[in-house]
This record gives sequence, structure tokens and C-alpha cells, in this order.
Amino acid sequence: MIDVLYFAWLRERIGVPKERVETGAATVAALVEELRAREERYALAFSDLSAVRVAVDQELTGFDAPLAGAREVAFFPPMTGG
Repeated sequence: MIDVLYFAWLRERIGVPKERVETGAATVAALVEELRAREERYALAFSDLSAVRVAVDQELTGFDAPLAGAREVAFFPPMTGG
């Protein structure tokens, strides 16, 4: 089981801020594919991955990051600095 967190417009599209997911995914990209296949709301939220950033166990990473041993994956839009 892994905790999946959604922030900003991803949370709005999916409808929950957090959920526990049973997954066999080896990478973040594989997890995204599993989520997309669940329901239309996930497919919509993850339709443009260039507009999504990811952190595994609170460290920014890419979609090719391995999930072995991970406890948490967070998805959020790119942040703007200032």
C-alpha cells in the first residue's frame, strides 16, 4: 500500500486530497497508468503530464522514479517562484 496525495487542481479533478492505493507499479509512470485506468476523473487529471510534478517520499523526482520501498507519492502542478 502506498499513500497518494493530490494537490491544487489535481485534487479538484480527482475529488480527494489523499488515498491509500494497492499497487504493483514499479515506477511513478506505471502508477499513473494504473490510476488513469481507474476512472475518467483520473484520466482527465493525468491527461497532460507536462503540467504535473511528482514527489516520492517528499523528494522531487521524475515519472521514471522507482516505487520500491516508497511510502508516499504526491502529485501537484508546477510551482511558481517569486
